[in-house]
Amino acid sequence: MLQREMWDDRTARSYDTPGAGMFAPAVLGPAVDRLVELAGGGRALEFAIGTGRVAVPLAERGVPVSGIELSEPMIDRLRTKADAAVPVVVGDMATARVPGEFQLVYLVYNTISNLLTQAEQVACFRNAARHLAPGGRFVIELWVPELRKLPPGHLGLDTYDVLRQQVVSHHVRFDPEGGREARLSRSPHRYIWPAELDLMAELAGMTPESRHADWTGGEFTAESRSHVSVYRTAGPR
Repeated sequence: MLQREMWDDRTARSYDTPGAGMFAPAVLGPAVDRLVELAGGGRALEFAIGTGRVAVPLAERGVPVSGIELSEPMIDRLRTKADAAVPVVVGDMATARVPGEFQLVYLVYNTISNLLTQAEQVACFRNAARHLAPGGRFVIELWVPELRKLPPGHLGLDTYDVLRQQVVSHHVRFDPEGGREARLSRSPHRYIWPAELDLMAELAGMTPESRHADWTGGEFTAESRSHVSVYRTAGPR
């Protein structure tokens, strides 16, 4: 299934969970706080902006935000929250261009793994670099392979193709009202080791600046389930 087909109208309608899950203040707040800091008063660009989970509160904090998004149904949901204040280009985050330069490009919640080949992921890094002003930053939030913790309310099974570094996540989500209805969905991803991300950054002309276990700056260790990695282009600091 193509990514464009996965993120359809039904998925877009059920994506937002205000106040819970990845929309919970304890999850979203630290991410927005850190991105405000990294933007340093400049413009920000979100790859795979979705329904604006991060972009809308970031814009409300005074950061000029633009986005790239493949799914038009997701953009339609974003438009119910913010219109011209968050301009969005429809396209692939590995190739689409947004006018101007940005101090910050960010890609959150494991979304780079939606690009299913190493070549596409390298192209994503290069696209970020093309958008960044000298000294600008590219931020990625990503899970560590095989250590993802599933949220409550559904069952999940991941099947791995270690040759291609690909994983298909199979999810069964139950009716939150306690009914009998359950929905089965599958999503393909290409998992990436942290060291491989660093090499992709180097190929795009960026260097690692920091890596933490979370948005609050927790230490990244062998037990960390995810990481927030920051890369920087050459230029003024």
